[in-house]
Amino acid sequence: MSTTTAIEPADGHTERRLTIGAVCRRLQDEFPDISISKIRYLEDQGLLTPKRTQGGYRLFSEEDVERLQTILQLQRDEFLPLRVIRQELSSPSSAPRKRRRSADLAGHEERVDAAELRERAGVASDFVRELEAYGLLVPTGEGTERAYLESDVDIAAACGRLARFGIAPRHLRAFRTSADREASLLEALVAPALRSRNPERRQAGVEDLQTLAELAQELSQLLFWRVVRQQASL
Repeated sequence: MSTTTAIEPADGHTERRLTIGAVCRRLQDEFPDISISKIRYLEDQGLLTPKRTQGGYRLFSEEDVERLQTILQLQRDEFLPLRVIRQELSSPSSAPRKRRRSADLAGHEERVDAAELRERAGVASDFVRELEAYGLLVPTGEGTERAYLESDVDIAAACGRLARFGIAPRHLRAFRTSADREASLLEALVAPALRSRNPERRQAGVEDLQTLAELAQELSQLLFWRVVRQQASL
């Protein structure tokens, strides 16, 4: 099958569509981790809806490709889980407003098994075990019941990209330590509300924690980039 197919809509204008392999090759330079299986997975999750030929082949429009690029950018640059990305894309005001940098604390996070985590993050079993050893991944269950949060996929993928620059999991332990320390500080501020038996007060505590987390994350990023800019100017 050719890499592009011409489709003539009702208005008479010919529309060029790409096969899944052509889409994968087109985005390979910008997103080295892209694969046909990952594109299929995003379709299974309802994030992509390419047209199909009578033979069942997927055909992607330019709009489909742009949507896929947005999804991949949000995963790579903002480390958002698919659940949050789905909310972003479905929101009417998602384009002009500032993207959220953190997940909704009140939302449910889906779980994946080890095979799915490795496939989606593009990492090997040994690397996953190393991430677990240094506390960067914290699975639940044992054996065949072993499961990871959906956000763990994004963490593993980010660690995998850093590994290409020679940054091993043991070097990343400082990030986990820093995150624990910052989260503990925020927890101390809202702990009474979170432990309250009053549903309304507890909900208010969760909302306060969400706001505090976003502000703390913004501050951390500002301080981090200030240091990096100083390094670049040396």
